[in-house]
Amino acid sequence: MRGHWAVVVATAAARRTLSDRAGLAVGTLFYLLVTGVISTVWRTAAGESDTGLVAGYSAAALGWYLAASEVTAVAINPRLIEAIGEDIAGGAVESEMLRPAPVVGVRLAAALGTALPRIACCAVGGSALALATAGSPPDAAGLALAAPALVLGVACNVATQHAAAAAAFWLRDAKSAWFLYQKFVFMLGGLLLPIEVLPGWLERVATLLPFAAMAYVPGRLASGHVEPGLLLVQVGWLAVMTALAALAFARGERRLQAVGA
Repeated sequence: MRGHWAVVVATAAARRTLSDRAGLAVGTLFYLLVTGVISTVWRTAAGESDTGLVAGYSAAALGWYLAASEVTAVAINPRLIEAIGEDIAGGAVESEMLRPAPVVGVRLAAALGTALPRIACCAVGGSALALATAGSPPDAAGLALAAPALVLGVACNVATQHAAAAAAFWLRDAKSAWFLYQKFVFMLGGLLLPIEVLPGWLERVATLLPFAAMAYVPGRLASGHVEPGLLLVQVGWLAVMTALAALAFARGERRLQAVGA
């Protein structure tokens, strides 16, 4: 596994997800149900407005926006922070430290590998749903850019959750971190609505935080806004949050070693 451990770990995780066909189907159906309900609400709001727009988004654009943004939430464990915290408190991370590969690197690769089949299934199902309910995508180029944006958005989400969950090395509990994190993703990450809907000052704050790189960017691109620079924003945040997670885990692991000693 030397030199290629991340690929090996991610591939193995993806195969496990693909082998669980029932779980994959249930997750996709759940995504379609949630996306269909939320999309109907926002498309109705756009249709009933005087201009036919909600914060500059047409009903069709909102349908495609939500089809993309919701993928980034459904593709991973919604309580990932809490699960990581339990592994830290329960001693699972200590045993993982015996491996030659870095703990956080292995965990990030496994989480992303697990998510990739889910992203693919939800993206295909979401595209069919949006096509049936909202019509053709506003811009094919934007939809093409949304594909890599989905993977980058999920990767940003996973890295940031690991950085937040590292608090459990000191607090022994990540439940409060999970609760706060979810609220930030919902409101400032553009998961349930485009961040343009927020008040001006809050929208500006949202653009400065990593949460918008998770759900907002894929949704923005899929809704017909061809803005390739948003992918660079995602890459930047992914690098920052991955480094932060690695640093937090490294310090947490040293603390475990000191306490164990």
